[in-house]
Amino acid sequence: MNLHVIPAGPIQTNAYLLTAPARGEAVLIDAPGDVWAEVEEILRGEKCRLTELWLTHGHWDHTQGAAEVVRATGAKVRAHRDDQVMIETPHVMSAFLGPRIKLEAIKVDHWFVPGERIKALGTVAEVRHVPGHCPGNVLFYFAKEGAAWVGDALFKGSIGRTDLPGGNPAQLDRSIREQIYTLPGTTVVYPGHGEPTTVAEEKANNPHVRA
Repeated sequence: MNLHVIPAGPIQTNAYLLTAPARGEAVLIDAPGDVWAEVEEILRGEKCRLTELWLTHGHWDHTQGAAEVVRATGAKVRAHRDDQVMIETPHVMSAFLGPRIKLEAIKVDHWFVPGERIKALGTVAEVRHVPGHCPGNVLFYFAKEGAAWVGDALFKGSIGRTDLPGGNPAQLDRSIREQIYTLPGTTVVYPGHGEPTTVAEEKANNPHVRA
């Protein structure tokens, strides 16, 4: 499985394209604005077809490019139902964003169930619910690969905002301790913004949530 990190959109949100050239398949984690052009080029170069789009949560900067991606590929969309309003009726967020940020509704094909295991790209990902930054924030843990994609729950040396609608600092603290810090320390953590880190590094050094 190959990993392509694609910062995109107005605030450089990380999209992660996972490809399996031997299988001709790919999965995209999050779809910030204008991400499709770069995704398309990689897919063409590796001769892969995008089969699924997994959303870590419903905030606009992670979903702005989703409709374009789905139109171009027919990829199935997966997300957590607690963010259904933001994903399927984005005008709710548009009221806060102003006219410059254009959002389209996205049809979700599958709602994640915490604890479920998804088979994709010849491997398996476990879904964990990590609310606090956003009600429907989830992470995807690939045990075999030793990696977790966590959305905006945890960053290198920081944590997600909790001052947006649906944010809850106590809930985020609990989510990080119970759902992220319980992963093996060597697990590489890929956040929605910024550089990757590890579970062990954040448990030891994150000033907001210490183990």
